[in-house]
Amino acid sequence: MTLLIKFKSQFVLQKNRLTSVMPDQFDPDPRLQLILDRLTTYYPRAIDPNLERTFRLLDDLGNPHLKIPPALHVAGTNGKGSTVAFMRAIAEAEGLRCHVMTSPHLVHFNERIVIAGQEISTADLIKLIEEVEDVNSGQETTSFEIITAAGFLAFSRAHADISLIEVGMGGRFDATNVIPSPMASVITVISRDHMKFLGDTMDKIAREKAGIIKQGIPCIVGPQITAGLSAGVMNVFEGVAHQFSAPLYRYGHEWSYDILEDGFVLYSGNKSYHLPKPNLCGGHQFGNAATAAITLLTLQDKLPLSLSSFDKGLQSAKWPGRLQRLTKGSLVDMLPPHIELWIDGGHNDSGGMILAEHADLWATKDNKPIHLILGMLNTKNPIEFANFLLPKVKSAQAITIPDQPLSLSADDLAAALNIMSATSVTNALEKIIAENGSASSRILITGSLYLMGWILKDNQ
Repeated sequence: MTLLIKFKSQFVLQKNRLTSVMPDQFDPDPRLQLILDRLTTYYPRAIDPNLERTFRLLDDLGNPHLKIPPALHVAGTNGKGSTVAFMRAIAEAEGLRCHVMTSPHLVHFNERIVIAGQEISTADLIKLIEEVEDVNSGQETTSFEIITAAGFLAFSRAHADISLIEVGMGGRFDATNVIPSPMASVITVISRDHMKFLGDTMDKIAREKAGIIKQGIPCIVGPQITAGLSAGVMNVFEGVAHQFSAPLYRYGHEWSYDILEDGFVLYSGNKSYHLPKPNLCGGHQFGNAATAAITLLTLQDKLPLSLSSFDKGLQSAKWPGRLQRLTKGSLVDMLPPHIELWIDGGHNDSGGMILAEHADLWATKDNKPIHLILGMLNTKNPIEFANFLLPKVKSAQAITIPDQPLSLSADDLAAALNIMSATSVTNALEKIIAENGSASSRILITGSLYLMGWILKDNQ
């Protein structure tokens, strides 16, 4: 039978000021979810790349995006969140205060907006969104555009030294791409994702990401996968940078790094910097850490940082759900001590390659068998992701992502990949425990950041 699948210190707002207080930041408030649901009704499509609506809304709000602290704008298919996490940790190690805008969130929606180092409280988030809604007056605007405007509004009302802004999708028409002169633009690895909106080839996707390059503003380009280089992504970046007279700092050209046993050496021109092993797990995180470090080193005239802050920041950065070992929680409690539990939000081809490379690293370390539990959205191509990883594992089971209407069903995902299915994460774990016996092994749950968020709610 042929199976057809369609891949489809916190801050409180008072009199337009943000002031520090210390109540429970995440008190449950059913109003927030009701508001977030309401935001989806203002536009007929969830995604419609276009900057006109965002500029109109920001103008009505008094252009708060022009009043935020100096910004670093980060685009890319994979690694942009980790790169932001490293830059934030380095800056905070220096004693600087950072505003941070990222997406999607894992557990709390509040994660998307960080004000001077603290996730925004639910009460403040509700007030901000309602204020933006009131100004928007029901005009056609996507929910992401409203949330982005709310983030800029919050950033404009609280003191910080730097704003770290992660692109939501693409770059050229992303709602975050409204800052005329960031300190720098950063582009991480390009891969095949969101092709319905960004293009069906990697060079087309790269052109959308390159849309964050600004006139005369330095652009740092991180390591790229072989497929991307073969597709000419670096040529795209070079062409756009030349068009805007933007200094370009490309991995493998203007800068590079070598991995050592205890860290890595970062090379820039005739200078070298011996930096420690990054706190985030996986060989790919050396590339993200190096991209973050070279970005901040490039800006030393505007943002001077001590080398000790680079060391401390790289060793303290946190970015949950990315090759993270879980050591507590209900799922961990199910497992005997000889079975490790790992999670990762990878969901596209380069994410699959990264996990396959790490599986090889595990094999050279101790060769413990890997048991895979996989849940994915119906907007992703499971074959492009899983084919890199499946040859590396002893067993694989598909699950339906809980509470996620866009999830592929366990049966459909299992049929697409020719693997077994399970009725839930706990059911998959029970099968592994029963079949594994006393052998030391690893379980890897992956396929979607939404699945990682669901797991982390009870296992942090």
